[in-house]
Amino acid sequence: MPKLRLLPSGFLIAGFFAVCCDAQTTLTWGELRDRFIGTNPTLIAGRVGIDQSRAAEITAYLRPNPNLTAGVDQINPFATQPSPTGSGNDVYRPFAFAFPSMSVNYLYERQHKRELRRDSAQQATSIATSQLSDQQRSLLFTLRSAFVQTLQQKQALALAQENLSYYDQVLKLSRDRRELGDIAQVDLDRLEVQRVQYETDIQTASVNLRTAKIQLLMLLNDRMPVEQFDVTGPYEFPDQVASLEEYRKIALDARPDLRAAVQAIEKSRTDYRLAVANGSTDPTFGVDFARNPPIPVYVGLNVSIPLRIFDRNQGEKARTQLDITRNQRLRDATEAQVFNDVDSAYATINSNLTLLRTYRANYLQRALQVRDTIQYSYQNGGASLIDFIQAQQDYRSVRLNYLNLIGAYLTAAAQLNLAVGREVM
Repeated sequence: MPKLRLLPSGFLIAGFFAVCCDAQTTLTWGELRDRFIGTNPTLIAGRVGIDQSRAAEITAYLRPNPNLTAGVDQINPFATQPSPTGSGNDVYRPFAFAFPSMSVNYLYERQHKRELRRDSAQQATSIATSQLSDQQRSLLFTLRSAFVQTLQQKQALALAQENLSYYDQVLKLSRDRRELGDIAQVDLDRLEVQRVQYETDIQTASVNLRTAKIQLLMLLNDRMPVEQFDVTGPYEFPDQVASLEEYRKIALDARPDLRAAVQAIEKSRTDYRLAVANGSTDPTFGVDFARNPPIPVYVGLNVSIPLRIFDRNQGEKARTQLDITRNQRLRDATEAQVFNDVDSAYATINSNLTLLRTYRANYLQRALQVRDTIQYSYQNGGASLIDFIQAQQDYRSVRLNYLNLIGAYLTAAAQLNLAVGREVM
């Protein structure tokens, strides 16, 4: 009896775990973006690259190591001396007149070479950080496009299912009319054949939805089954957008590739100052200690100064000076590209908005009215089968075009976010 009483509880526990394992993960755009930033392998690799650049800052700011030299001179391997005990035997003493010495020298860097190397390395880290932000900007556009595509195909699938359900009701009424002899068998057959279009729409939207989810999971570096993954969010459009000048101003402040171009100019100026400093002479100071009998120990000082007669780092000075001009022109080209990106995305959004307003205010309602009117007329003998089929196809086409236009608008909004450098829509 106790075992029989435990059996239902076991089934309940197993069912609970089955539900937990099959639970669907549904993410909003904000949750999807945050997970993407934390898990995308490309962005993780970019952050490791920034850590490597910070490690290079340590290397750039290190001081030169001092040099230690030790030696023993005047070793005579054949030297012998009489025995101090007077035994008459010679004693082997090769180090009797040895000359031990030790010296330490250190290179002194002038004109702030070490500080300039550090500044150049820090600026390289800043550029790497901006480039990672720019890479993240591009990848977020890819993520946003796949997110919009998923929402769009969900809407398309719902529309296809709605159209099929509506058409099945029409077919049911048509079969009833055929049994009553109100329509010919060939008309019913033609209506039955038209059903394949709606089945095709469902299959196409299902495949496209699954493909969009697969791309999202790839960007998230997630291996969960597609059936357990979903996204949610509003599938609509606003009536108004900000002015072009406002978006241009935001882009000039927010675009990471433009910021990286400006930082490259500053780094090239630092590199030029470093090249000038590297053309200067760095002395090497040394001190040595030795023993020279009868002097028990002595100390000597020395300084070594290279004569920069031929090599004064002329090539690096010229190259880094030209690099300043080169980076300035690249910065101008990047700024021009920023304006081009913003203007193009803004024009696309306005074009989509114009069509969407027209569809919402006019075409959607008219297509619905035409379809319902023709259906009523056809069922009462006032319209032909061709008119009914055409009206149904027109309604289907208008609704699908409207959904696709919303998707195109949301993709254009993502393109504007990409062009501006941060989310503004």
